[in-house]
Amino acid sequence: MKTIAIIPARMGSSRFPGKPLAQLLGRSMLEHVYQRVALSQSLSATYIATCDEEIRQAATAFGAPVIMTSDRHERASDRIAEAVMHIDADLIVMVQGDEPMTHPAMIDAAVAPFHNDSGLECVNLTKRIDDEADFRSPNTIKVVMDQQGNALYMTRQPIPTLAPGGFGATVAYKQVCIIPFTRACLIAYSQLPPTPLEKLESIDMLRLLEHGHQVRMIETRFDTQAVDTQADLARVAKLMADDPLLAQYQKP
Repeated sequence: MKTIAIIPARMGSSRFPGKPLAQLLGRSMLEHVYQRVALSQSLSATYIATCDEEIRQAATAFGAPVIMTSDRHERASDRIAEAVMHIDADLIVMVQGDEPMTHPAMIDAAVAPFHNDSGLECVNLTKRIDDEADFRSPNTIKVVMDQQGNALYMTRQPIPTLAPGGFGATVAYKQVCIIPFTRACLIAYSQLPPTPLEKLESIDMLRLLEHGHQVRMIETRFDTQAVDTQADLARVAKLMADDPLLAQYQKP
């Protein structure tokens, strides 16, 4: 099963314009994501998909192959669906460009279930939320699951309802944006009409859920922090300061 990763990136983020090229420990955030994803042993190749010439130039400078896409995509999943039209691959892993703490073992864990279950279409990683501020933040996508580990719903609201003992007694999970699709599922996703909850919540996976597809959630042991704001960037810089993966980055 040929597996690749595609990192969608654009300069026009509504919450943090220019975010992919924001500087983090002497490199752009996008370079950190690319370098770390490319370390995964599960991947044949890693690409960046963008509609911005500025990102293309920056990515080329640090050695990443780039696929140019339309500037009309509202969803990152639609962007990688366009990008994969030019690539031969069975499994496509989308890694959001604002996840600079991605560990290559997270990629390996996300794709592993496809080797044991031929019926899977899409997998997301998930992590238990251990900070109440993250639980209440609209930038953290919360997920609730059924007994088989399939997503029931994703939202920016704090769910589930707090236990009588408060947040410390509540089991809550967030989506971690490392998302493998089968090629067939990704192409189908791009052909499905956007759905009301997808648009309301601004969450890609709701298009699949609202159209009746399953999304399998796999818990990761790695703590990560997505970057949605300048404050997140400063927080991640502190968390990554002594990260041993930095020494494994490839030079252009």
